[in-house]
Amino acid sequence: MIPGAFEYYAPRSLADAVKFLSEHKDDVKILSGGQSLLPLMKMRLSKPGFIVDIGRIPGLDTISEEDGTLIVGGLVTHAQIESSDLLKDKCPLLPQTATTIADVQVRNRGTLGGSIAHADPAGDWPATVMALDAEIKIAGPNGERWVKCDEFFLGLLMSVLEPDEIVTAIKVPVTGADKTAYLKAAPRSSGFAVVGVAVHLTLDAAGTCSRAAVGITGVTDKAYRPDRLEQMLTGKKLDAVLIQQAAAEACRNIEAIEDINGSAEYRKQLTEVYVTRAIEAALKG
Repeated sequence: MIPGAFEYYAPRSLADAVKFLSEHKDDVKILSGGQSLLPLMKMRLSKPGFIVDIGRIPGLDTISEEDGTLIVGGLVTHAQIESSDLLKDKCPLLPQTATTIADVQVRNRGTLGGSIAHADPAGDWPATVMALDAEIKIAGPNGERWVKCDEFFLGLLMSVLEPDEIVTAIKVPVTGADKTAYLKAAPRSSGFAVVGVAVHLTLDAAGTCSRAAVGITGVTDKAYRPDRLEQMLTGKKLDAVLIQQAAAEACRNIEAIEDINGSAEYRKQLTEVYVTRAIEAALKG
């Protein structure tokens, strides 16, 4: 299918991009990697009058380490994350997640910033950035700001982003020897998570879990962290019985969605299974 007519603009600076967005914010969309926006436009589910292609803006496609944190630019592709030696060493949960995204073509074009800004409830990155307590850098007409990831996602394809703002970077901690994993159940046809689970565990010298963070996507209208589950893991040595007991709390007070991929009850059961598997995978890693 062919998208509707639109005016295309490719700014060469972040300031120019924000200025154009501010001038046309009622009828404009940002093109980053295009793997989310272009299918919507081709199906005429999105018909913007203006497209701002930020792909030529310099400085947004780098990965760096600064004072114990890692800064990943908004234009960094999934493939760059998947193959980054720095991230494999310093924050392996990011490459672990990138490897599972769609197919090679999508990973080569899709970007971290674009995916996060899209706020797809079946996307992989929201669960992972939440498990990492990431912060998201946003540029707009009033300057730049950092937003904590648990405040960024609001609901189905909704975030705190204003129409004239751009996700420019994501900041995550260096996780070092922590145990991490990302696993998901997804249809082969789309790769979108029916359930996706990101796990970040810190173990002390005695093998006790001193900190547990679990991000879950695909289950409801936005990614979330199950507080009760995390509390049950913290301060204890993780054996099979405890892991299963904690996993049973993954959907406490959560209203699971229903769609062609399964009922709400099916999703809840699948979540319990994948939380168990993801924690076990993290401990083995």
